Amino acid sequence: MKTVIVGGVAGGMSAATRLRRLDPHAEIVVLERSGHVSYANCGLPYHLGGVIEDRATLLLQTPESLRARFGLDVRTRHEVVAIDPAAHTVTVVDLDAGEERTESYDHLVLSPGAAPFVPPVPGAARAHTLRNVEDLDHLVAAAGPDTRRAVVAGGGFIGLETAENLHRIGIDVTLVELADQVLAPLDAEMAALVHDELARNGIDLRLGAGVAEVHPDRVGLSDGTEVAADLVVFAIGVRPETSLARLAGLEVGPRGGIVVDDDLRTSAPGVYAVGDAVEKADPLDGGAALVPLANVANRQGRRVADVIAGRPGRARGAQSTAILSVFDLTVACTGWSERRATASGRAVAAIHTHPASHAGYYPGADAMALKLVVDRGTGAILGAQGVGRSGVDKRIDVIATAMAGGVDAAALADLELAYAPAYGSAKDPVNQLGYVAEGRLDGTAPAIGWDELGDTLTAGASLVDVRTAVEHDDGHIPGSINVPVDELRHRLDEIPPGPLVVYCAGGQRAHTAATYLAGIGRDVVNLDGGWATWRTSPACRHAADRPVATT
Repeated sequence: MKTVIVGGVAGGMSAATRLRRLDPHAEIVVLERSGHVSYANCGLPYHLGGVIEDRATLLLQTPESLRARFGLDVRTRHEVVAIDPAAHTVTVVDLDAGEERTESYDHLVLSPGAAPFVPPVPGAARAHTLRNVEDLDHLVAAAGPDTRRAVVAGGGFIGLETAENLHRIGIDVTLVELADQVLAPLDAEMAALVHDELARNGIDLRLGAGVAEVHPDRVGLSDGTEVAADLVVFAIGVRPETSLARLAGLEVGPRGGIVVDDDLRTSAPGVYAVGDAVEKADPLDGGAALVPLANVANRQGRRVADVIAGRPGRARGAQSTAILSVFDLTVACTGWSERRATASGRAVAAIHTHPASHAGYYPGADAMALKLVVDRGTGAILGAQGVGRSGVDKRIDVIATAMAGGVDAAALADLELAYAPAYGSAKDPVNQLGYVAEGRLDGTAPAIGWDELGDTLTAGASLVDVRTAVEHDDGHIPGSINVPVDELRHRLDEIPPGPLVVYCAGGQRAHTAATYLAGIGRDVVNLDGGWATWRTSPACRHAADRPVATT
């Protein structure tokens, strides 16, 4: 049997090599339009910034090495321009020789990936994108010693990585994002931590504006301002590369990706598709999702090889677990944001904590911000986000694994996780999320979010800051009175009558205060995430004109 694979890199090459391991006799042909079939595309921005010094380390395999090890027929600079599903053939153009030929197949696997979106604005041809090795080479050449100023359009993963690495080589960078925050998978209060890190490192962040036109020495923005630029990079996002599939009459779904079933079969017999070009099933609601992540593409490549070889397998959705570094921060997420969950009609509990990366008494502990999004009705984990200097990666991975295994939010408290002072805490940050979730869901530890505080105070509640006087003076929520938790029992006469909202730095001291006040009959709730969450929220920005420190 002959399998033709269109496109290499993560999905295509995983399919090819897995299929070879399963069937030593199969004829496997890989057709790749670019000049490189197997490379570390996630590492491209880091060669730009010199973190990965040797470009050759990004090139994982060559046609020659793949032929020697796996017996694969790999042809780079070969573009498939048409598919005839009825005849089981593809039309291929040898881009170097300019020759066209027909290639037959028994099985066809499409792995064309996703293409960077370039907006149709005047001068867009001057801008660069960063999708493959050829793009990288052009960008490295453009970011030479005479380049002093760059504009990067797009505040997603590639945009942030590109901005950081241009800055790393001494270029002044303006990052332009049409939305009011970077990193759309994050909620606003979590993204604000990334904004702070960008500003701390000298990135000029322009939110709420897009690129309207590109000039030889500057960029015009949609808000009417202009930014000087010797170099322009579009990292606005990617779109599934479906032109070939559409020409062949394959079904394309509502999200713009190729429609596949659980076995990655398209609507045409004998034709499969994997990777960034296909729509995935969201495991939370079964809906179609676009998830352009290398690990998902690799997994699908392996899965499609199993299907072609006749092996049983299991289909899994893609819950969009992702991570990146932004200067000294690690930013990670899995599943849905609170914004998305709320938009879907779910009743949501959002839980914020601010634990240390490991035991506080052991040197080097860093604070992190964690957020858990929970279904109020079922207790199911809908998503999680983390931002911090260390320890974020493993917490998000634990939560992602818990989601895949059907572990609910409260059950996180009972996970037995490795502990030593240099690596974690006896109550790991993941366990702490479980404790908070349990109290929130069973009603023993009621709390409100930063976005509910304003209405709660308007309705007559009083706000009590139970941190120390020094902390309160350094910055507090407007209108709060300060009664430190350790003095609370002796200063009850200072607590106003009526409903109360208590807060501290991250929530733990306020929980102690709230349980005591509830025990003596007061109507009290905790402010989820405390000051640390409120000060990064839109509510704090709206109060920025008040004479209160917010640092």
